[in-house]
Amino acid sequence: MSKLGKFFKGAGSSKSRAAPSPQEALARLRETEEMLGKKQEYLENRIQRELTLAKKHGTQNKRAALQALKRKKRFEKQLTQIDGTLSTIEFQREALENSHTNTEVLRNMGFAAKAMKAVHENMDLNKIDDLMQEITEQQDVAQEISEAFSQRVGFGDDFDEDELMAELEELEQEELNKKMTGIRLPNVPSSALPAQPDRTPGRTAGLPSTAQRSRAASSRRAEEEDDDIKHLSAWAT
Repeated sequence: MSKLGKFFKGAGSSKSRAAPSPQEALARLRETEEMLGKKQEYLENRIQRELTLAKKHGTQNKRAALQALKRKKRFEKQLTQIDGTLSTIEFQREALENSHTNTEVLRNMGFAAKAMKAVHENMDLNKIDDLMQEITEQQDVAQEISEAFSQRVGFGDDFDEDELMAELEELEQEELNKKMTGIRLPNVPSSALPAQPDRTPGRTAGLPSTAQRSRAASSRRAEEEDDDIKHLSAWAT
């Protein structure tokens, strides 16, 4: 049995040892990555140094140059192994981080599910339906109350509009009659006004002067009456 097999066999037989937590394992992996990174940097420097020595000796000291190249090859092999180890550790660390994240998510989801279950235990669907129905009824009652307040309240307003309008017109007519009785109209002259001489050329001479004066007086009286009526109407309105 190889030493590696014995190591894993011995690790598996120790059942009393508790498994490390994900945080502890992640911390160990990061420490290992950091250690291998430093080892990698050291090997790169040694490789560069051995290459410089091989160039320095060259053809002058072939034995020393060959030894430097051998050491360089050995360091390069170790560097390749470290690169593979770092890739494996990085993959393992990412997988462990994802597993830890999934575990935390699952734990939190279970915790939330328990809390939701505890909340729903105190809730009854029948009670919820009854509550919503009661809320709807109270909203309807509030709406009816609002409509009742907004309606016009009549205290004996059952009067006929036509009768009220007729009474109002009678009052307006009485007030207009009172105003007109206090107005003194101008007297119409009983005698005929003196006739003015006809100065229009080409006037027909066959009309008598009395008829012309009578028509002129009638026209002036009509105009004066029209003016009086207009003033009276304007004052009354």
